[in-house]
Amino acid sequence: MPPTATAWFDGHLDLAMLEVLGRNMHAPANSAGGPDLPAAVTLQTLREGRVTHTLATIFVEADGKDPRGSYPSGDAAAAKAAGLAQLRIYERWVMEGHARFLKGPPIHPPGSNPPLTIGILIEGADPIESPAELRWWKEHGVVAVALAWWKDSRYATGNGHDLSGPNAKLGLTPLGREMVKEIDALNLVHDLSHLSDPALDQLLSLSNKRVIASHSNCRALLNDPKNQRHLAAPIIKEIARRGGIIGLNLYSKFLDPNYADGTRAHIDLCVRHIEHVCELVNGRGCVALGSDMDGGFSAAKLPQGIDLPAHLDTLLTALSLRGWTDRDLQGFAFANWQRFWR
Repeated sequence: MPPTATAWFDGHLDLAMLEVLGRNMHAPANSAGGPDLPAAVTLQTLREGRVTHTLATIFVEADGKDPRGSYPSGDAAAAKAAGLAQLRIYERWVMEGHARFLKGPPIHPPGSNPPLTIGILIEGADPIESPAELRWWKEHGVVAVALAWWKDSRYATGNGHDLSGPNAKLGLTPLGREMVKEIDALNLVHDLSHLSDPALDQLLSLSNKRVIASHSNCRALLNDPKNQRHLAAPIIKEIARRGGIIGLNLYSKFLDPNYADGTRAHIDLCVRHIEHVCELVNGRGCVALGSDMDGGFSAAKLPQGIDLPAHLDTLLTALSLRGWTDRDLQGFAFANWQRFWR
C-alpha cells in the first residue's frame, strides 16, 4: 500500500492572512472564496488532510495592494495594528475550540480529530513595535520571528533587496541587532527564509542559537546563484549543524528551474530539493514540510498531484520510491518538526 502519514506538521501556513483577505476558513475549499483561487487551505481541508500542527503566520505587507493586509512602510503603529488583527483571529479560533497554541514541549501525538496546534510565526517583524515588546508577543503564542519579508523592514533587508545597488551590503539595522539579542534572550527561534544574504550572514554571526528556514528550497537547483529567496549550500549546512529544520516550499516556481506561468512542477522536483538537502548534511533529520500552501498563490501552482492537504501523501510515495524508510517518511511528515520544538 502507498505510505501515509499519521499526521502532518506544516512549517508555514498564512492562515490568518487568508481570513483577513476574505477566505471562509471553516468552509470546504471549493466554496471558501477569498484570494488566489482555486483554494487549497481552510481549517476543514487541513483537518481532512491530517495536518495537525503548523507554524501559522502573522503576515502583513508594507505598502501592499490590499489595505486589509498591509500598512504604510515605516509606520510601526499601523504594522502593529494589522498584526494584532491577525493575532485576534488565532485567539478566537482557540476560544472556539478550532485551535490550540503550541507553548513548547512536550508535543503529544495527535488523537482523534484534535484542534489544530498553532505556533505563531511573525513573518516580517514590523508588527513588533520594539524589541522590548517581544516578550508580550511570546506570551500570546509567538514561537518564531522572521525579521523581514521579501521587502525590507525596520529590522532587516529582505530577500527582494537589490544586491547590485548602492545599498547592496545593508543587512540588519541597529534595531534589528537589538531584536536578534532579544529573540535569543527569550528562547524564540529565528526564521531565515526571507532574509537578504547580508542580513542572514549578520544574524548568524550575532546568534549561535538554533534557526529554521520555514519555507525555503535549494538555490543550487534553481540555477540562479543570486536568488536570495532560497538557500545556498553553506547555509543549509549551517542550519543543520545548529539542529535546525528546512521546510520544503511547494510553490512550483520555487521548485522548477524551467518554470513558466501556468505550469506545475513535477513531484520528482520536490524529491530533488529534499534529497539535495539530505545529501549536503548527510542525513534526513533536518528537512520537513513548509508548504506555504495558498501563501500568495493558488492550488493551481502547487506540484502535480497536490491540490489539497489531503494529497500530501503523494510526497511520501515519491520518497518511498527513492528508498526512504517508514521512519524517514514519518520524520519528514511530522517527527522532524516535532523533535525541533521539543
